[in-house]
Amino acid sequence: MRSSTPLEQRLDERTRRFLASAPASRIRPRLTEFLVFGLKQGWACIFGAALLAVLMAARLWYPDSAALARNDFLTLAAVVIQILMVVFKLETLKELRVIILFHLVGTVMELFKTDVGSWTYEAEGVLRIGAVPLFSGFMYAAVGSYMVRVYRLFDLKFANYPRRWITAIIAAAVYINFFSHHYVWDARWVLLAAVVIIFGRCVMHFRVFRKHHRMPLVMAFLLVALFIWIAENIATWSGAWLYPSQVDGWHPVSLDKLVSWFLLMIISVVLVAWVYKPQPPEVAGTTDQPAGQDKLAY
Repeated sequence: MRSSTPLEQRLDERTRRFLASAPASRIRPRLTEFLVFGLKQGWACIFGAALLAVLMAARLWYPDSAALARNDFLTLAAVVIQILMVVFKLETLKELRVIILFHLVGTVMELFKTDVGSWTYEAEGVLRIGAVPLFSGFMYAAVGSYMVRVYRLFDLKFANYPRRWITAIIAAAVYINFFSHHYVWDARWVLLAAVVIIFGRCVMHFRVFRKHHRMPLVMAFLLVALFIWIAENIATWSGAWLYPSQVDGWHPVSLDKLVSWFLLMIISVVLVAWVYKPQPPEVAGTTDQPAGQDKLAY
């Protein structure tokens, strides 16, 4: 299993002792797997959850008369969250590198998309580049944080993972299409088909607690895209940014955005794959550790 941070190791030891002392029952193994799955997912989302909480709090309670513009407050809060993640060793320095890369890739896209009117931010504050407040890059960093952490926490392995150079070409094409479709033919449906073909045979293997589980990687892409779409609805409700159709009154983000987030997952996976090289699952019969060596590592 990939190394955990010191804090995660301490949590792991305490949780294992607690689960070992819990009363035995027929449904205990399934409940334990379900509980640990939820804990791991929540732990992986801690950056994004903290950022969403700040966005919602700013929407509800940040005073309009404050000397510090709300967007600047959000930027400073995002910086503090990122610093705390590193100081308290919730992220490793290796993971921080790919998170910064997510930040840069996202900020470049934000600059272009706001310029062509795909979405808008409130024109306030000084911590911004053009029309883009600097906190926007942290929203992409939150996706990167989730991706690298879930990769480690669930000890992900992949059967039939495509060659990385092929996935890099697809990711580059997806990223270019986010820009080029404003001027030429939109290739998103062709790219979507290419993703399904290239990743269609790939199966993700992951350990929750004592058992290994499997899921088609394309299905994992879709589930994470759905999760991001839900978070996007919370963020637009908070006024972090608005799509043109939401300017006159908020409404849920169109389900069409699921396609965009699904394709964004390809970029995300490729970026993470350059930090954690995808490994195949171990040979059958060698994957399970003895009961005394099971790791929660959440």
